This record gives sequence, structure tokens and C-alpha cells, in this order.
Amino acid sequence: MAKIHHFSLVDPSAELADDVVVGPFCVIGPKVKIGAGTELISHVNILGNTQIGERNRIFPNASVGCEPQDKKYKGEDTRLIIGDDNVIREHVTIATGTVQDHGITVVGNRNLFMANVHIAHDCIIGDDTILANNVGLAGHSIVANRAIIGGQAGVHQFCRIGEGAMVGGGSILVMDVPPFVICNGNPAEPHGLNIVGLRRAGYDLKALNAFKAAYKVIYRDGLRIAEAVQALDVIIANNPQVSRELKLMRDFIASSERGIIRPKND
Repeated sequence: MAKIHHFSLVDPSAELADDVVVGPFCVIGPKVKIGAGTELISHVNILGNTQIGERNRIFPNASVGCEPQDKKYKGEDTRLIIGDDNVIREHVTIATGTVQDHGITVVGNRNLFMANVHIAHDCIIGDDTILANNVGLAGHSIVANRAIIGGQAGVHQFCRIGEGAMVGGGSILVMDVPPFVICNGNPAEPHGLNIVGLRRAGYDLKALNAFKAAYKVIYRDGLRIAEAVQALDVIIANNPQVSRELKLMRDFIASSERGIIRPKND
């Protein structure tokens, strides 16, 4: 049976795994499901149609599964799904989805959301991301695997942040950030590749040179997107060891609806 502090309120309809720990002054709603090994430290609210996986740690005053901060929301039964091994720190807010999108907000595995992070309705967060203190994601944002967003950065609705990208602290994103790119500023502009992150991920010199060639095609050769896609196809063909990653870059820029971040002088 779950270990529930006597000062917490857990709806009888909520489904908690046997080893879930609920600290004092928590509130858990009727449509909540919490997986094995998850711990609520104290003063945590989990509401809405919310499913939380295994071995998550949720810190005081987090509000998980809260109603969307959207004037179009009229109480529809939308959802939030959170995976495994996430750390959700103090005062984090994660909203459920809206029927204007797919009706669901999704958080993957092994993410770190530092204090005061806000994840709005219909966002999709991948695996192994870090959102530092006071990051705000507006509705419908997408953050891919291993992306890092620095403290107090703000992300406009419908923006995408690609795999392995890094957003500097205090940045304002109004366009998409391609995979493995570093950006900073207001509005954010590109400042090269996340070389440190790529090295830490185990990519060798030949792979790094392929990433640099792809970045040059996207940002330094003066090509239009369609032309850059064709040039990237050549780089992909010549670098099969990182073809998956290079295809991510190619497909990302080709499918961007908001457009990708650009230097101010472009």
C-alpha cells in the first residue's frame, strides 16, 4: 500500500502504486495515476487526468496536471502523461492539454525541471532534457531529447527546440532552434554548434566535422532552405555514421513552420 502522510488528501479513485510515497500536505485528484517508486516530497498538487510513471521525484509546491492557462479551455477532460525518472523541482507547473490541439501534454523520461519552470498546455518534452530555473514554455512547444534551456528563457507558443540544442539563459525564442545548435539573445540567434554536448555524447572528430559542415550549409553559405536541404543530402550520404543525426537537422529545417532562428544580419 502507498505510504500517504496523514496530512495529505488523496481521492479514493486515484490509482497509486504500492510503494508511492506521498509526503505531507499533498492533494491528489480522482483521475490521477502514479507509478511505482514515485515520491511527492510535500505540498504537491496533482490534479486533472494525469498519469505519472515510475521513480519520479516531485518537490514542494509543484502543480502537476493543472488546468491550461488558456481562455479557450472550458473544462474539457484533457490529459497529461509523464514518464519515468523525472525530477520536478519546487513551484513547477505542468498543465494538461487542450482540445484545440491533441488534448494532451507529454513529458518523457529522465528530465530535470528546476524551480519555477512552467510547461504550458499541449507541450511535448522528450527525454534527458534540462529546463533551468524560471524557464517558461508557452503552449504547443516541443522540446526534443537532450535539449538544454538556460534559466529565465522564454519560448513562444508552437516553437520547437531540436535534439541536443542549447538555449542560453534569458533568451527569448520566437522561432525554431535546429538540432545541436546553440543560441542566445532576444530574439535568440544561433552561435554555432553544441560541441561540448556532442563530445560528451561520444561523437568523434569525423562526426563533429560532419556536424560543422551541416551547420555551415544551414547558416553560412547563404542558401535558401530548399537549397540547404539538397546540400545536406550530400553530407548525409558521405557520413553514414551520423546519418540519423544529420537527417534530424535536414528534416527539422525542412518542416519548420515558424522558420528557424537566424543571425540578426540575415
